Amino acid sequence: MTKRSKPTLIDIAAACDTSIATVSRALSKPGLVQPETLERVRTVAASMGYVPNRRARALVSGRSNTVGVAVPTLNSPIFSATLQEMQKALAANGYQLLIASHEYDPAAEATALAQLISHGVDALVVIGAARPQSTWAQIDSAEVPLVQLWEGREGFDRVLVDNRSAGGMAAQHLLNLGHTRIAVICGDLAINDRQAARVDGIRTAIHAAGLALPDAQISEQAPNVMAGRSGCAALLEQSPRPTAIIGAMDMLAMGAMLEAQSRGISVPDTMSFVGIDNIDVTAHLSPALTTVDIPATRIGAEAAAMVLRRLTDDTPECESVRLPITMVVRQSAAPYPMRSDA
Repeated sequence: MTKRSKPTLIDIAAACDTSIATVSRALSKPGLVQPETLERVRTVAASMGYVPNRRARALVSGRSNTVGVAVPTLNSPIFSATLQEMQKALAANGYQLLIASHEYDPAAEATALAQLISHGVDALVVIGAARPQSTWAQIDSAEVPLVQLWEGREGFDRVLVDNRSAGGMAAQHLLNLGHTRIAVICGDLAINDRQAARVDGIRTAIHAAGLALPDAQISEQAPNVMAGRSGCAALLEQSPRPTAIIGAMDMLAMGAMLEAQSRGISVPDTMSFVGIDNIDVTAHLSPALTTVDIPATRIGAEAAAMVLRRLTDDTPECESVRLPITMVVRQSAAPYPMRSDA
């Protein structure tokens, strides 16, 4: 059986009746090519079974056309939405996203970043700014552009949201409804700067109202629905129990609300719940969850745009973009007192 030779740029150019340079641009920098030409080249390349040799291209250009991103978890609707938007924008410009997950473990994040750097990524994207100095030294030594998301330290590009204000908005909504016994379920405050900022915002709003948020009313949990249930179960053992619970991420708020309902607690008639993130499923719960919208898709789009600008522009100026957040009022929170025996 005769082995079929691999198609080359010369073959594609001949079939498209265009130059090799145009074919090369279409396959490596599609944003520089007219849409009709790009479509023709991609169609012919696909029909021939052409697969670019990225290793050879990297040797010539010094670029791998890949962007590495390290996220805390892949089991998160909000990170998934951000990654999807980044992948879409980067792919349209000839870049592939390489994704690593570290499960909120600082050592695992350092390992993940080392692997991404060893793959020769052209840029890195990370979540937050809280990491050991040794990891920051590792990032510095890589000498590639870095974009930070949600939270970030100065000296690097950043796409930010005001997590402290998000916590304050959630707490203020409940305070405006008359609640005075508010509890919080959140992630690990020692390693998650987004959660720490949100809880700080919650505490500030509660203190400004002349109330307190004791440590006993803050339950630190893993970032998932089951952990939200566990956190709620612990808070319900308190006497007097809280009349409202804030989940510093929607997954925790969802779990907390499900736990309360499983115990026969009426939501929001007897207990109110508020989340932060506004993941899609929250609008379809019963009752629908009141939450603070964190624009995950816009974070992804801005991050991709920032990476692409950094890879094509030699300006030393760091960019910092802060995206707006909004309160999304639904049916999971009601005025207090909801009942005379609450």
